[in-house]
Amino acid sequence: MGHLVSSGPKVLIGADGARTENFLDGLDPRSRLLAALFFAILVVSLKSLAVLALGFGVSLAMLLATRLPLKGTLRRMAAMDGFIIFMLVLLPFTVPGTPLFFVFGFPFSLEGALKAAEIALKANAVILMLMVLVGTLEPVTLGHALHRLRTPETLVHLLMFTVRYISVLHQEYQRLRGAMKVRSFRLRNSLHTYKSIGYLVGMMLVRSVDRSERILAAMKCRGFTGAIPLLDAMRFSKRDAVFAALVSVVGGTLLILEWGNGTAY
Repeated sequence: MGHLVSSGPKVLIGADGARTENFLDGLDPRSRLLAALFFAILVVSLKSLAVLALGFGVSLAMLLATRLPLKGTLRRMAAMDGFIIFMLVLLPFTVPGTPLFFVFGFPFSLEGALKAAEIALKANAVILMLMVLVGTLEPVTLGHALHRLRTPETLVHLLMFTVRYISVLHQEYQRLRGAMKVRSFRLRNSLHTYKSIGYLVGMMLVRSVDRSERILAAMKCRGFTGAIPLLDAMRFSKRDAVFAALVSVVGGTLLILEWGNGTAY
């Protein structure tokens, strides 16, 4: 299974420039996965804006400690914000509460603004921590770690094949788009454009199914039986114990502060 993803991306989230060594490289990948899961569950359960801001600060501190490219990582996080920005903008106008001002007759409520800030802090804190702890893992290593954590093999297979072949499908898309441009196709607001894009998507689906069947046949010819050969010998070390203790201290501190603040609003 390892050779199937070897020509894919080195890590799930690439860095802009050379990647430097950091303290996470010596940790067991399972420790990083469990820490990311624990942090995500903890942050989602928080309500106080002050504590959530502190949680986001922890994620940012991890980013700085691992010496990942700050500009590139924050740009990818901003791309994620693009999926929720409309919800965050509309929340102050849809959540009932104390109106601060009016826009075209619609009240901008304080409660809605606070809810939007809460969601934004949670989403950014979690995604930034995932990019630091999980996004810097090699796909094969991540697949093996998930398998050793008793994740269903089908899900592990889907992850590893997706990471490996998404670039191949992108190249196929670029080839088809290039062929359309050679034939003087230009995007316009017309029925012809919509039909052409539909044909493009349909051709991508057909070729994806055809490629998947050929890949499966090639794997069966090489003796693939549906099991993942585990090539990495993963063992928890003292460094993992120290990291787990540090994560527990940070998590416990956030919980204590949350209980101390009570209901923030």
